[in-house]
Amino acid sequence: MAEKLRTYDPAEDLASDEAIATFMAEAFETEDSGHIALALGVVARSKGMSQIAE
Repeated sequence: MAEKLRTYDPAEDLASDEAIATFMAEAFETEDSGHIALALGVVARSKGMSQIAE
């Protein structure tokens, strides 16, 4: 029987300001503008998800 895999969305795990700060610090360490832009998008999604949850 094959296992079902689901897509991981890091935005779901960015629940605190500390988690977001760590996530963005690691993105900036790459010095890759594309990676940083994607990380900003993830943070924006995480903020939107937390507002919906409230």
